[in-house]
Amino acid sequence: MQALSATEILTVWERGAGQTLPQRALGLLTAASPDTTPDALARLSIGQRDARLLTLRAWMFSPRLAGLTNCPQCGEVVDLAFDTGEILTPREPDTMEEFSITIEDYVVRFRLPASSDLADLAEPADRATARDQLLDRCFLAAQHNGGEISVTELPTHIVVAVVDHMAQADPQGDVQLALSCPSCKHGWQATFDIVSFFWREINAWAYRILREVHTLAAAYGWSEADVLGMSAWRRQVYLEMVNT
Repeated sequence: MQALSATEILTVWERGAGQTLPQRALGLLTAASPDTTPDALARLSIGQRDARLLTLRAWMFSPRLAGLTNCPQCGEVVDLAFDTGEILTPREPDTMEEFSITIEDYVVRFRLPASSDLADLAEPADRATARDQLLDRCFLAAQHNGGEISVTELPTHIVVAVVDHMAQADPQGDVQLALSCPSCKHGWQATFDIVSFFWREINAWAYRILREVHTLAAAYGWSEADVLGMSAWRRQVYLEMVNT
């Protein structure tokens, strides 16, 4: 995997305009991984995908991540700041592995959700529908008292146990941040989604860089390729000259 050039980022960003977030994530990894086939990237688990996105983001922007959220107790705006290394897990799962779990009189075989599972899902009306669609793809077989049953017949607590086992097997796919409100001292866990976070940054960067291209092209007659081929430092020097 390698960092993306300004031109490559803009190409991925433009293609992603009509895509879902999971499709955008695979688009980023495909562009950054010329030695890996798209099919191999699509087979990555959610945690494997997110670990690569965290690494790519650190290369392209910075290992430091910062953002804002609201306290669910009092509504106060809370600053977030942490390093990529603080949320990267040390191990990766085997995506080809099938898991089996026995709870009470139930035996369930399943696999971990892959990047392609999320990318192929239709946009659901709600999170519950998305979860059911994903589990339907990942649950391979189920038995009760030795007899085969449909996975739709599994009791809720069995399904919850399987989902918990998935999270334990692929911890990078469910990053939880321990947060505390400085005003009311309320503490809570918040999910960190690198895909949406990274894409918002790319979107903001793309609009900013295109404005810079427009400014320098209008001032000097340079092409987009000319402007993007400059280092960020040299581009900034020219922008300061235009604005003085």
